[in-house]
Amino acid sequence: MRQVIIIGAGPAGLAAAYALQKAEGFHPILLEADDVVGGLSRTVDFGGNRMDIGGHRFFTKSREVQALWEEIMPYASAPALDDRLLHRTCETRSDGVDPEQAEAVFLNRQRISRILYLHKFFDYPVSLSLQTIRNLGFARMCGIGTSYLASCVHKREEKTLEDFMVNRFGRRLYETFFEGYTEKVWGRNPRRIGADWGSQRIKGISLGAVLSDFFARALHLKQKKVETSLIERFSYPKYGPGQFYECLADEVVRRGGEVRFGCFVKKLIGDEDGTLREVLYRAPDGSEGRIAADAVFSSMPIKDLCAALPEAYLSEEARVTAEALPYRDFMTAGLLVDRLELKNETAHKTLGNIVPDCWIYVQEPEVKLGRLQIFNNWSPYLVRDPQHTVWIGLEYFCQEGDALWSMDDGDFLAFAEEELTRIGVIRPGAVREGHVVRMKKAYPAYYGSYRSFPAVRASLDRVPNLYCIGRNGQHRYNNMDHSMLTGLCAAELLRTGKKDRHALWEINTERAYQET
Repeated sequence: MRQVIIIGAGPAGLAAAYALQKAEGFHPILLEADDVVGGLSRTVDFGGNRMDIGGHRFFTKSREVQALWEEIMPYASAPALDDRLLHRTCETRSDGVDPEQAEAVFLNRQRISRILYLHKFFDYPVSLSLQTIRNLGFARMCGIGTSYLASCVHKREEKTLEDFMVNRFGRRLYETFFEGYTEKVWGRNPRRIGADWGSQRIKGISLGAVLSDFFARALHLKQKKVETSLIERFSYPKYGPGQFYECLADEVVRRGGEVRFGCFVKKLIGDEDGTLREVLYRAPDGSEGRIAADAVFSSMPIKDLCAALPEAYLSEEARVTAEALPYRDFMTAGLLVDRLELKNETAHKTLGNIVPDCWIYVQEPEVKLGRLQIFNNWSPYLVRDPQHTVWIGLEYFCQEGDALWSMDDGDFLAFAEEELTRIGVIRPGAVREGHVVRMKKAYPAYYGSYRSFPAVRASLDRVPNLYCIGRNGQHRYNNMDHSMLTGLCAAELLRTGKKDRHALWEINTERAYQET
């Protein structure tokens, strides 16, 4: 039995462990620094009100990932609570389970997300609609159209994210909807970010795609291809994404694997030939543990991985680059309110007639708030009392140690409440209680020393029994399903004995798959 040490019990690590167990002949041991599984895809429970940290739709074009999801959790055979009370239609499966009776179940949910800008709602992704024209005004729309045509004629060399976006949307639309929000997320202007980010996150979406979608809908034409960013329904666990990973971890343990919580990896120990042999970690009680490894799968931040590897394993360029790799951190303020002041002027029925959005991109320049989640709309079971309260998550992008990150929880909740009041989302005094969650290294960034990342990858690929998986494990802005796919791919490479890591690193670089 070959012992595989998997650093991190997030989507990638758990998927890898499960795949290795199905292959047989492997004993996976997951070392998780936190006390919960799921990584960035965890669910935080605050007195029966559950927070999805970041918002995680279960949608994939990968058959392997879809098959894994279906093996672990059944789909709903009946409507969820809100669908049932409102008599809304939704997809169900005859071989599924009733979400009112079963705990672990995938719901079928409607994807609605919009932009809040100028205190008005705009479609997201941006669409050409009468509402958009009305909100922006005829003169501004003419300027956007002219700017887009100019971008079609004069393409820029795509060195920066600004180049990438202007080529696809025109300068005026880019400045209206993308520049300020991107700077809010990454802490720097898009002209200081590499085009790599755009090629992974918004490829396939452009003003041309928006126009195509508009005319196809207007003329009732069936489109041959629907970009992932325009997918209108998705699967979602009853109690949030973390519930799925809890079920997956339970299955890994049931099959004989181990999940050790509170274990922080300090050092990887190897032979002179470059093969890793042991993992040194700090246990929850502060003691030091050593564990033998036939192979190591790492989803820990590459910055930390490189610091833990033997010095001889990395080139000087790789070590210097890894030490300086940039990240953005993330804070969520969960606020329980009695109601929202935003009016539901859509055709979508909701409990309490709240706006139907799963999340709202906040482009208002007078606040630091980046995105607003309405957990009631993700799943009514995330909320303790979904018929009488609204449970929302305010997402802020920050840097560990900056003014936002350093606020104590009470001050941060008061700050978040004041921002929502200022832009008219809630009225003063609407908040009943709140909770704060901080996530370090939530967003691997594509600037600074990242330009020299190929040197890091080259050094890591020379370690024959090391496999880098997941978002932080590859320093790549992966979606949840892409992270799982890296775990599945790494397990297959180990099982077959293939040395070439190219397939592992190429996940989420193909141009056929997009996500917003």
